[in-house]
Order: sequence, then C-alpha cells, then structure tokens
Amino acid sequence: MKTALNATWNQDAIKDEELVKLVPGFTNKNAIVNGINIHYVEGGQGQPLVLIPGWPQTWWAFHKMMPALAEKFHVIVVDMRGMGSSDKPETGYDKKTMAKDIFELVQQLGYDEVNIGGHDIGAQVAFSFAANHPEATTKLIILDTPHPNAGMYYIPLIPSQNNSLTSDQPQNHLWWMAFNQVKGLPEELLIGRSHLVHNYIFKYASVDESAISAFDRAVYLAAYDNADGIRAGNGWYQTFAQDIEDNKEYAALMVPVIGIGGSGYELLQRELPPFAVDLQVVKVEGSGHFIMEENPEETTALILGFLK
Repeated sequence: MKTALNATWNQDAIKDEELVKLVPGFTNKNAIVNGINIHYVEGGQGQPLVLIPGWPQTWWAFHKMMPALAEKFHVIVVDMRGMGSSDKPETGYDKKTMAKDIFELVQQLGYDEVNIGGHDIGAQVAFSFAANHPEATTKLIILDTPHPNAGMYYIPLIPSQNNSLTSDQPQNHLWWMAFNQVKGLPEELLIGRSHLVHNYIFKYASVDESAISAFDRAVYLAAYDNADGIRAGNGWYQTFAQDIEDNKEYAALMVPVIGIGGSGYELLQRELPPFAVDLQVVKVEGSGHFIMEENPEETTALILGFLK
C-alpha cells in the first residue's frame, strides 16, 4: 500500500461508489434540495444523526466513526453545497442558505427533528441549522469550530514571533482564512498543486498528521484539485461577512449543545456560551483540529454519551 503523502491512486478507488464499500452498512444517496443536488451517505438504524464535514475534506472525514455511530443511530453524512459530489453553484455559500439545504434534505427524508453536528465549516452550518430551524433540532454537536462572528475581523494576519508548525499554540496564523477570500486567483495558482496546501494544513493543524493517511489525502485532493472544487470551497469563506451579520440576529439556542474541541477547545469555551443555554464543552486530548481522524474513539464516545 502506498504511504508517501503525495502518492497517486487509481481514480476509481477514491470515487464515492468505491469508498462507501469500505464503510459496511452505508450507501450513497443523492437528493435535490433547495434547487441543487446534494450527495450524502447513510447507514444505521434509530434516531437520525446528521453530520457535516468541513474544509478541505468530504464525507470521508467521518469514516472512522460512522460504523460505531450507526450501531445506535441512523447516520446521515452530507457533502454540503460545494463539497465532493454535491453541486457547486455560483452562489449560496452563506451558512444560512447551506443550513436550508440540510433542512430540506431532512424534510425529504421524512424527519421532523434530527440530531445534527459538524466539523469546521460543517460545524458552522450545523449551528446555523439549529439557529434557523430550532423546531427541527434535537441536539447540536459542534466539532472544533464555532459559527463566524465579529471576532473574526481581529484574526491577525502577521504571525506571532513564536509561531511554527511545532509551536505550543498551533493555528495562531490562519493565513488561509485570508487567502480563501480572494476570488479567481486561488484557482489559477492551485490546480495541480492543491496537495501543497492540503499537506500544509494537515500538518499545521494536527498533533498527529499521520492520522490522515495518503489514501485519505487522495480522496480530498480529488474533490478539491479542480477549478470548481477550489472556487466552491473558498466560497464558504467568502461569505463570512454575511454569516457574521446573520449571527448578530441569532438568539441563544435552547436545545442541548456540546462543543468538542481539540486545538479549538479554548475557542469553543470562549465563543459558545453566549449562544447556548444548555451547553457543555469538552476537550479531546492529544488532538489538533482534525479530531475525527486523530482520536475517533474518544470523539465517538463523547458524541454517543451526549446523545443518550
């Protein structure tokens, strides 16, 4: 099996129809919601649990956790608007619109109410779902990233003097937050080179970067290393100003909320309390940002304990 970070793979092996065979009990599905096609993977029985991954990943980010979660829940992992095999329209990347995509999917699946969670950008969409559709939300799971708020305007562009890939405080130089705001140029720069950014992010934002294997990276690279994939993924960042304005209108959530953080633990501790009445925030030890891969067992156990 190939192990080099930039190893190439048979393109058929990293397509959704083959990937889902590696997660027993799950199947690929598609639905037209809010005017676009959304791809999702589902399996298991019980109450519905909707999960949404973030940048630069796809539904595959949850593959280590899905079998255990499916023992207790009907698990629905969604490639949100602009991700993976889902449509990549020119507009609609504000989190409120993306939450409506998920809401319409939930309705189409016949559910009045769901447990919902997400990681990174997916966590922002999950939060927006709960804020805009509280009647459809049973419990909310936020993995390592809060919804955009005005504090984002103060993220430093210049890194602190002690910042490095081995710093005690990784992620204090989030340069890609600005880079992904630029329209058009990233597509010109990155096609055929997206692995350079991906490998940097997975190293910079992880405690154990080996948890995201060469095969995993090939899956994500296939999803993003093209003009539409780059444009759509960056679209999630380019709507932050609108997301921040929407956030100002949201009342505190009344549904139970858990924030599960690795490197984002302190951020969740600081940002979530004003927006959740029934809240717990817990830390996944020994993990960076990618807690689903770095410590899937503990992350799964925390989710299952919360949903009891």
